[in-house]
Amino acid sequence: MKISSISWLVLCTPAALFRFLYMQEELIACAETMAKNMVFLACLLIMAMDITAGILGIQAEISQNKVKHLRMWIYECRDPSNQAFNLGLAAVVLLTSAHVIANLLGGCVFIRSKQELDQASPDRQLAAASLILSWIMLSIAFALLISGTLANSKSRKGCEIDSRRMLSIGGILCFIHGLFAVAYYVSATAVAQEERKLHQPTQGLPA
Repeated sequence: MKISSISWLVLCTPAALFRFLYMQEELIACAETMAKNMVFLACLLIMAMDITAGILGIQAEISQNKVKHLRMWIYECRDPSNQAFNLGLAAVVLLTSAHVIANLLGGCVFIRSKQELDQASPDRQLAAASLILSWIMLSIAFALLISGTLANSKSRKGCEIDSRRMLSIGGILCFIHGLFAVAYYVSATAVAQEERKLHQPTQGLPA
């Protein structure tokens, strides 16, 4: 009885080990598929928010131009547009939210020196460049949208420097920001995967 039990264990152990390893491979493949799907969905979300912000900025410009106004040299006298104010504010919120999501999900990838730039992988270089450009686009688009939105505030009724095209230009820059934000998130994710692969072989080695 003992011999048969030992024989059964000897026969079953390799099969159980093979099954365990196979299940492990399946779990890894499933996790990789889920990670790819998450990256794709995050890119869609970021791009959709930036596109919506851009459309809202352009629509705010159209609404602003519908109100009565009188232009004298660089000054413009007109009534504020409540619809333009609301659309501009929504565009600002969406633009900022898209930028925050891209940076939170992508993490912080930066290059501190020329030597580090030369040694960095193409993905890291792309991530660092995209991060800088996305911040530049955010700053310009945010400033233009805020200026155009505040110009349509009820408390700003009267004559002031012409603020036309600020909302539409800010809206167009939202589209460009979306491209850089998505490029940053994708390249930052690739950098994170590279770092995980580099550290994987050393996990099992003794200190």
